[in-house]
Amino acid sequence: MAASLASTHYTEPWLRGTHADFPAPARAVLHALELVLDDLTKWTAGLTDAEVHSLPLGLTSIAYHLRHIAGSTDRILIYAEGGELTAEQLASLKSEQAGDEPLAALLAEVEVSFARAADRIRMLATANLDTPRFVGRKKLPTSIGGALIHVADHTARHVGQVVTTAKVIRAMKAASNG
Repeated sequence: MAASLASTHYTEPWLRGTHADFPAPARAVLHALELVLDDLTKWTAGLTDAEVHSLPLGLTSIAYHLRHIAGSTDRILIYAEGGELTAEQLASLKSEQAGDEPLAALLAEVEVSFARAADRIRMLATANLDTPRFVGRKKLPTSIGGALIHVADHTARHVGQVVTTAKVIRAMKAASNG
């Protein structure tokens, strides 16, 4: 991670001057993924593995969101590249709710997914972003650019859920200790 979130000065990825050699849309997606990693690191810090797998107030677990962020990034990029999901990817999607991996392993899974995604985004960066693409069995219409932007949008939604769930966990812990 480029900047420590514990420091008094934090610069968001889009203001760090990185990825300047890529067109703005691809650069924005890469910056969004970096911000996701920063936020996940910040908001999961200090949580136990049990808390990450808990369902506080019936909310979906942080573990699920971490698995889903990693898996959905790959799946959305498959569509951006003009492919279709494999049976293995569909099985992985169905298994995102289950598991007992420690937080460190889940965060590492997201980091690896994003490292692979960055290479793919860089390859797509030079394509015509208006090139049609199709999603799922229903062949819903999008474009390379639409899929790339959705990588950033989709991960941001799930990070929001991680932040909310982490806040609930901390509040419940504080209430039970106080």
